[in-house]
Amino acid sequence: MEQQQSKSTKRKLKYQAKNVNKKELVIGSVIATLIAVTPYVSTVWESVPATKSWDTFFGVYTSNYYEDIQVLTWTLLGKIIPLLLLLVWMFTCRHWWYHIILVPIAMYLYQIIEIFNDDLRFTEVNQIFYLLPVMAVMIPSIYLIRARIFNKINEANKTLEELEEEFKLSPKNFWETIKQYF
Repeated sequence: MEQQQSKSTKRKLKYQAKNVNKKELVIGSVIATLIAVTPYVSTVWESVPATKSWDTFFGVYTSNYYEDIQVLTWTLLGKIIPLLLLLVWMFTCRHWWYHIILVPIAMYLYQIIEIFNDDLRFTEVNQIFYLLPVMAVMIPSIYLIRARIFNKINEANKTLEELEEEFKLSPKNFWETIKQYF
């Protein structure tokens, strides 16, 4: 009887491992494809008309600041592609310092908002201060984690790699990854 339960348990574990491996394979393939396609996405601006207004199924967009939709698209893609790659890096990074990637992500988001701000003629001064709350939280927290690691190194006989493994967070799915940040 115990052997049958043992065999069925082994089969269940083997089936679960196959499902996890398939799921990881699909997610990894999507991420790899996304990264591999970015050079092609960066040339999308060439297919946008070089006019001041563009009539799409979303509506008509008129570029006042850039005076050319193609230049606006080129400028936006120069910010969106690195932002996308930083997001992939942050959600796939397993190191203890991955939260600090939020600082360049916030910077690129700010720059994208500025691009639209210039084009739509909203004016506000000192918008760089919007990044200060992100940096005020992230930089000290990363420094404190680093200090904890080096305190443990001094107290114990562990290597830096062993301590990094100890601090590493391994979420099981996308929503758990999101929950770690908030």
